[in-house]
Amino acid sequence: MQAPFSTLTAFRETLGTAPGADTAAIAGAQDRNAQLTKPPGALGRLEDLAIWYAGWRGTAQPQLKAPQVVIFAGNHGVCAQGVSAFPSEVTAQMVANFEHGGAAINQLSKAFEAKMDVHALSLDTPTADFTQSPAMTEAEAVEALQTGWNAVDPDADLLVTGEMGIGNTTSAAAVAAAVLGGDAADWTGRGTGVDDAGLTRKTQVVAQGLALHASHDPLEALRCLGGRELAAMAGAIAAARHHRIPVILDGFICSAAAAVLEKAMPGALDHAVAGHLSAEGAHQKMLDALGKVPLLNLGLRLGEGSGAALAIGVLKGAIACHSGMATFAEAGVSDG
Repeated sequence: MQAPFSTLTAFRETLGTAPGADTAAIAGAQDRNAQLTKPPGALGRLEDLAIWYAGWRGTAQPQLKAPQVVIFAGNHGVCAQGVSAFPSEVTAQMVANFEHGGAAINQLSKAFEAKMDVHALSLDTPTADFTQSPAMTEAEAVEALQTGWNAVDPDADLLVTGEMGIGNTTSAAAVAAAVLGGDAADWTGRGTGVDDAGLTRKTQVVAQGLALHASHDPLEALRCLGGRELAAMAGAIAAARHHRIPVILDGFICSAAAAVLEKAMPGALDHAVAGHLSAEGAHQKMLDALGKVPLLNLGLRLGEGSGAALAIGVLKGAIACHSGMATFAEAGVSDG
């Protein structure tokens, strides 16, 4: 289905019409969970995950058979300020690696039987340097949101969004500061591994962007400080909600894109869980602001959707237990 919006205002209105979880399915899943052959609460968060998933899929006994991983790639004009340890050419090189099956996300997608798609967003035309002007025009931001929306397969039963873009931790830090509050130093980290001098320069660049583009509107923050891949992830996460497809959020950059949705429309991330805690320093602060508890904490900081893809296994396990276990009555076991 084509994106039902052509302006940022219309996108915000689309967020406002998003469906909620199926309360009857939640009640049915809770009832089933109470009858499974285990002590109450013995599977911990797996029980909550299965019930959450059931609510969004509209069935008390769901299956997870068609996960989709979508990677968006974009380039950033702010790289001219020396904020990354790698040149912008690496973005296109990594897209080629994705397309040839050679990246970590390819292996993780394959391991959990997820369909994987890659979308390169105008790599030859980086966003503008946000220390000088808005990163994107409204038309560019909307086009990226539409690309994300249209990339979601309505037949998928789970979505993971990932990204590739040299300089995008700088952009994500600026967006996070703009929509969640605080100053540049609260949100700026080492990304792909800049040294102390690089971190100082990167923090100053984020501060410049925040000073130039002061706005209380999260969608304007995305337009002025974000990147095409951040906007595309936001569009995809929003589309998943429209289709009642649960989402596993990836790390710092994905969470910054998601934060824009939550601040634009509180509750916009009710269909999403945090896949992991990134090693990028401010990710915990971001998850706290979003009220999300990560499923995994493995010191990952690769991006690409890799941490979220790995968490597909946790969710699959939760659903397999919930939907596949016998009830006490079915197993002929006394429940006391």
